[in-house]
Amino acid sequence: MRRDEGVAPEGDRPDPVDVRLGARLAELRAERGWSLGELAERSGVSRSTLSRAERAETSPTASLLNRLCAVYGRTMSQLLSEVEAEAAPVPLVRAADQAVWEDRAAGFVRRSVSPPHAGLRGELVEGRLAAGADIAYDRPPVPGLEQHVWVLDGRLDITVQDAEHRLDPGDCLRLRVWGPTRFRCPGPRDARYALAVVLP
Repeated sequence: MRRDEGVAPEGDRPDPVDVRLGARLAELRAERGWSLGELAERSGVSRSTLSRAERAETSPTASLLNRLCAVYGRTMSQLLSEVEAEAAPVPLVRAADQAVWEDRAAGFVRRSVSPPHAGLRGELVEGRLAAGADIAYDRPPVPGLEQHVWVLDGRLDITVQDAEHRLDPGDCLRLRVWGPTRFRCPGPRDARYALAVVLP
């Protein structure tokens, strides 16, 4: 099957991160006592897609995780830190140990720069978008989330509701997210940016 359908090719073993992520998503649903049908209604994601994500039969996209984060009231970094966190949070994480998550279909790579901690209110993330990549989020994971986007390399076009912003290297956009956003890398080079996220 095609990778952009979110399904691992036949014969491939599931990615260990996808397995841990799927298990955590299943735990979050169970903690609330929701059926797959109830979660599908709340998130707008089909039952079959949710089931396959929980069983690590699909590698979830950034848009899918964003929808689930919105339902569960946490940022993507919080969700991923719950998957990666050690028994006791540490104040320092070396570059080689920073968690990296990839949405291959969308051409998006996300590095959690901040040390993992489930109670983070502020966090730092490095994002990379391949030339031509275009990711749309229909809602913020947490309404009123504050974001600072600082472009380090390449060009990034960001749409916040109806306002469009073109960011070149060195440019920084600060926003509060209440509605849809869209991140595009028009090329010709990949875009690399730092994203600071602060919970309201």
